[in-house]
Amino acid sequence: MSGVSASSQSAPPPTPSSPSHSSVVRVEARAPESTESSDALGTADRNGRAEATSSSPSQLLFDLTGIDLKGEALSRKGLERWNPHRGEMALLDGIVWHAPDFTRAVAVKHVRHNEFWVPGHFPGRPLMPGVLQVEAAAQLAVYLYNVRLPEPIVAAFTRLERCSFRHQVEPGDDLYLLAKEIKWSKRGFTCEVQGMVNGRVTFTAEVRGVAI
Repeated sequence: MSGVSASSQSAPPPTPSSPSHSSVVRVEARAPESTESSDALGTADRNGRAEATSSSPSQLLFDLTGIDLKGEALSRKGLERWNPHRGEMALLDGIVWHAPDFTRAVAVKHVRHNEFWVPGHFPGRPLMPGVLQVEAAAQLAVYLYNVRLPEPIVAAFTRLERCSFRHQVEPGDDLYLLAKEIKWSKRGFTCEVQGMVNGRVTFTAEVRGVAI
């Protein structure tokens, strides 16, 4: 995805001709959630099937009940058909599930101990950078965008709004990414995205992208 510059002031929606110059980031920092609040988000059983509580639909983008979080609708290799990301910047290890109309999806990122950021972020206390969590979710949004086109195209990540980080992600975690479409057209997309580890929301945001 393209780079995103931070700004404390709002800007008009980006145009396809200049995505990199109109990016706006609005980030709200939050303390990690307590164990009590995280329990309401649901857990996964030993087979990886989501068991959402009655309060989870209000905190997750959509209900995960009945979705096998250990399932694989599309492999990491299969994603290369739709997403242009390669090497260390191909952050998704697979699509776990998607709606029949491709307006919602769940993906997974296996956070490994040899990730390129582990030695420096932070020495002795590695935490997955929030920007990479959001990037992983944006790549899921790109998949939902491209899979409905005759042929995939490069879509640039142009805008990030209402971003809130809630819980840390560490090596050894399985980071599940959720994406829910707000708007889709041939010119671009807008999606709500979310991260989840062990039933706890790690971040929420809204991402926009345009074809370039």
